Amino acid sequence: MTLSTYVFDAYGTLFDVHAAVRRHAASVGPEAQFLSEVWRAKQLEYSWMLTMMGRYRDFWSLTEEALDYALDRVPSANRQMRASLLDAYWTCDAYPEVPELLRQLKLRGARLAILSNGSPKMLAAACTSAGIGDLFDDVVSVDEIKIYKPDLRVYDLITTRYRLFPEAVSFQSSNRWDAAGATAFGFRTVWINRNKLPEEYQDMQPAAVLPDLSGLLTLA
Repeated sequence: MTLSTYVFDAYGTLFDVHAAVRRHAASVGPEAQFLSEVWRAKQLEYSWMLTMMGRYRDFWSLTEEALDYALDRVPSANRQMRASLLDAYWTCDAYPEVPELLRQLKLRGARLAILSNGSPKMLAAACTSAGIGDLFDDVVSVDEIKIYKPDLRVYDLITTRYRLFPEAVSFQSSNRWDAAGATAFGFRTVWINRNKLPEEYQDMQPAAVLPDLSGLLTLA
């Protein structure tokens, strides 16, 4: 391994953001998947808009607001499931390969960290639920500076904390916009393209594209 610091986005990369709705799909209704997609899209949109306006509300507040919008947008969805869906979001499932991948990196002596839009409480709950909290050296939330990704000041939280040059960090994200931001900052970026999406940011290419995190072990 040429790099010893591996930083992971959380939601969509380590944790399945659609797991909360999937657990309750039968009760939510026939458009449960669409509801989940709208929920996620609005959650991210709100974070970008607030950052552009120089404002901030923590990610849990945005998660609640985005679900309320999604329930309005999908009138067939069972609104009585709101509380259950929010409860489920605290314990989103980790993707199957995540625990073993992290353990293998630790065995190789890597430093592991999360850099996420999620609030500290959200991230702590998700890591504990997935049983991976003890594998990370740090869990870093944008709440420290109250700015959301992909603002470059977010990625600087890692280089400042560890006193590293950006190119000494491998950053993994399933969100192409996040990978683009990390690439612009100077990280060695790996896009985890779980959904086989097309390329968007031709001028900010990742160092590698993988279908899931397990392939990270084979990268030099």
